[in-house]
Amino acid sequence: MSAEFGRRSGAQGGISRWLRGRRPKPPARPSEARREELLLAAADAGLPLAQAAYPAGYRCSCDRVGCPTPARHPVSFAWQTQSTTDRAQIERWARHQPDANFVTATGMVHDVLDVPLEAGREALEGILAAGIEVGPVAETGDGRMMFFTLTRGTPEDEDEWWPCELDCHPETMDEHPGFRWHCRGSYVLVPPARLPGGLGVDWVRGPEHPLPDPLTLLEHLTDACARHAGENGDAEQLAAWPHRS
Repeated sequence: MSAEFGRRSGAQGGISRWLRGRRPKPPARPSEARREELLLAAADAGLPLAQAAYPAGYRCSCDRVGCPTPARHPVSFAWQTQSTTDRAQIERWARHQPDANFVTATGMVHDVLDVPLEAGREALEGILAAGIEVGPVAETGDGRMMFFTLTRGTPEDEDEWWPCELDCHPETMDEHPGFRWHCRGSYVLVPPARLPGGLGVDWVRGPEHPLPDPLTLLEHLTDACARHAGENGDAEQLAAWPHRS
């Protein structure tokens, strides 16, 4: 019986090792120097940054019980006024809290068009093939792709600002499972960032690429999101075109 148990244990151990070998490895964590270099590059590109929460084991580093957005939110309620491109301040934050993620406040200098990952990859391929200028692009480990663009949220003439059915704020994220347009009053994580479960947020195209006009990307992104929603049977997630008020 012991021999039979040993054979079973050996077989089970081999299967366990095989399964462990097939599990995707978490993204490599950048060194402190590389992390700081990437954050400063984002700031140099004009993206205002603020400190954010980070994964602490299987939970969020904040003290909120059952945090609904673990490692995805700023640490301060004053994140909009604290957001900065000042290199010295960002260096101090990064060195004082080496585990912290950072968010970038949208609607000040830039907006972010945030779409499901597969739709984003399809759209990016089409946009590049069409010879259209694409700015910084990031992927998140939880299945999103973010296109960084110039903002439409702070015009010189406030009457020229126009709302859009795709506008997304932190409290309305669940209402936009397809296409999200982060502009005034919103934020996104800026790479490099870590998410619970060993996931991350990383650049596909870095912040050295100039920010494009969002309208040059919009048709490709909405079309890809519509196809993505249709293929998955999510008719209610079909992207809506923006409209002027």
